[in-house]
Amino acid sequence: MYHQNMFESHHHMFDMTPKNSENDLGITGSREEDFETKSGAEVTMENPLEEELQDPNQRPNKKKRYHRHTQRQIQELESFFKECPHPDDKQRKELSRELNLEPLQVKFWFQNKRTQMKAQHERHENQILKTDNDKLRAENNRYKDALSNATCPNCGGPAAIGEMSFDEQHLRIENARLREEIDRISAIAAKYVGKPLLASSSPFPQLTSSHHIPSRTLDLEVGNFGNNSNSQTGFVGEMFGTSDILRSVSIPSEADKPMIVELAVAAMEELVRMAQTGDPLWVSNDNSVEILNEEEYFRTFPRGIGPKPIGLRSEAARESTVVIMNHINLIEILMDVNQWSSVFCGIVSRALTLEVLSTGVAGNYNGALQVMTAEFQVPSPLVPTRENYFVRYCKQHSDGVWAVVDVSLDSLRPSPITRSRRRPSGCLIQELQNGYSKVTWVEHTEVDDRSVHNMYKPLVNTGLAFGAKRWVATLDRQCERLASSMASNIPAGDLSVITSPEGRKSMLKLAERMVMSFCSGVGASTAHAWTTLSTTGSDDVRVMTRKSMDDPGRPPGIVLSAATSFWIPVAPKRVFDFLRDENSRSEWDILSNGGLVQEMAHIANGRDPGNSVSLLRVNSGNSGQTNMLILQESCTDASGSYVIYAPVDVMAMNVVLSGGDPDYVALLPSGFAILPDGSVREGGGSGSAGAGAGAEGGGEGNNLQVVTTGSNCGSLLTVAFQILVDSVPTAKLALGSVTTVNSLIKCTVERIKAAVACEGA
Repeated sequence: MYHQNMFESHHHMFDMTPKNSENDLGITGSREEDFETKSGAEVTMENPLEEELQDPNQRPNKKKRYHRHTQRQIQELESFFKECPHPDDKQRKELSRELNLEPLQVKFWFQNKRTQMKAQHERHENQILKTDNDKLRAENNRYKDALSNATCPNCGGPAAIGEMSFDEQHLRIENARLREEIDRISAIAAKYVGKPLLASSSPFPQLTSSHHIPSRTLDLEVGNFGNNSNSQTGFVGEMFGTSDILRSVSIPSEADKPMIVELAVAAMEELVRMAQTGDPLWVSNDNSVEILNEEEYFRTFPRGIGPKPIGLRSEAARESTVVIMNHINLIEILMDVNQWSSVFCGIVSRALTLEVLSTGVAGNYNGALQVMTAEFQVPSPLVPTRENYFVRYCKQHSDGVWAVVDVSLDSLRPSPITRSRRRPSGCLIQELQNGYSKVTWVEHTEVDDRSVHNMYKPLVNTGLAFGAKRWVATLDRQCERLASSMASNIPAGDLSVITSPEGRKSMLKLAERMVMSFCSGVGASTAHAWTTLSTTGSDDVRVMTRKSMDDPGRPPGIVLSAATSFWIPVAPKRVFDFLRDENSRSEWDILSNGGLVQEMAHIANGRDPGNSVSLLRVNSGNSGQTNMLILQESCTDASGSYVIYAPVDVMAMNVVLSGGDPDYVALLPSGFAILPDGSVREGGGSGSAGAGAGAEGGGEGNNLQVVTTGSNCGSLLTVAFQILVDSVPTAKLALGSVTTVNSLIKCTVERIKAAVACEGA
């Protein structure tokens, strides 16, 4: 078997999606009574419930007793309330022990505090409504004055309404329409506020208090492996930790919701105009790449989410394509956080819906509003992820024309430092014939990317790493893949080992899980704790470990993940074709021991011949070794390519090929992510229209760095392996295992460099 060759059960990758998701938001359906005290939240009545049960005739004779809390107790309670205003019994008991209070005192303090906050929110909302009312009254008076004072330019008499200025009429109509839309969405949102989130609404556990969050690490029997200031000492970080943004961002308060609705409506207006307007808002440079005119942008949209913070660089791009999917299914994917993060798994490393303010009307997503947080990545540990806290709004503009927009909610985010924020970004979707749709994508962000590795800065600065071109290219490829997976017949091009449509679908489903697992673990997500293993220029190897327990999709034990990224002066397509070809596999795959590789099954899932799923058999030259099977998916588009594979058990694969459930097939995927290096070719640009970045007024790192490679662009290649180093999940990771995987990955890199260079010679 493949697991038994060099390391005995030692190979390949992980799934980021936790299987158990609980609703820890503390929102319950039961109503708790609130009790007022002399000094709000700082004084707790001894036992109001006990007093209510007494004889009414005796109650006036009993003097109420109050407990005044100490300053420390109040501070601790206030701090906990910010994280979790609805503690459960276990949390209340823990607080009572820490603060030397009775559990009932803690319970009543939280009841009183919630009553106090509710009253404050109501006063704040009343003040907002009063201010809006005053503005509307002043606006009406202004219109009345304009009408009463307007004169006809011909006769000098009173002017008719039709003779008002065009701009003033347009403003009145636009204000009325926006006001109507805000009122409609606010009414819809009012029906849903305060309802608990379903556990199934997110692939991640719901937010919990960070009051006592244990660190999740695995001790090593060795010391520190690098001089990186961010590396842990004495251990390799375990994956699936809680990121800062998921830990810190809370559900928006009632007072925030009117502002969120108004911001979403304005963002929708901006997105549609950004998608439909050309010059002077979007201008083309010498390489026919569209660039946002920032001066014109701020003149056209003076309000927005405010000026660009100092130190952030603007990045704006627009791209259009036609995809093989109807607009209803596209909207479903974008508005379902699970489907969205699955389809865009190479870009979205993690996503969470914090609250659904509106589910839409008439049985569809028209008017749907969701407060979300997401983390966006590049498939390399050398590029920091971008975390955003935003509202997503979906609207139908006319028959067959929809739009979905995101805009950051930084004013609600407690973090004092903003590294990334999204101005109105999203897509305009137009229904076409035969189930196709035209998608126009706008991506507009402001980011501090000074911590990006120098090797990746050209790719990031040109907008190819996070821009609209990558979103559109990924969507187009995934739509083709979904269309292929739903095919009811077996195309003639598929090899005959797949005997039924059900077997074909099961194999594609297994490959999809393999790809998602690889993409979720190869980047610099804050759920990971990469540790630098060696410091040798651009070939740094980063490692992390994970415990695998009670997961039918992974083998149990300790898994060591290792990844490295490097530049190679070879065009991405040539690297991709070399790595996906089974005939050249023995040139780089050390663990195949030079055996003959034969393709047993092939499923084409896109127009490009590189988009396919294969089942490979490695025929070992050693008669004493068992032949092994490898499941491989290769995929490519204009933004980059992947070759992802995993050894599979023969018996389990037979079940899959006969149409059985693939979820119980254990996988540890490894593979390659191949990206263009962002260099500019001689005599032309590096990308098509829409890949540009707004350069005016940017912060550090705003200048485009060009890597000249002659007539051929170079490639940024990330190699990632997973090795099962111990079948006991509680074991410690030994130095020998770390040394072994370091040698494996470095040897693989050298073999690839030598083989590709020789091929191109």
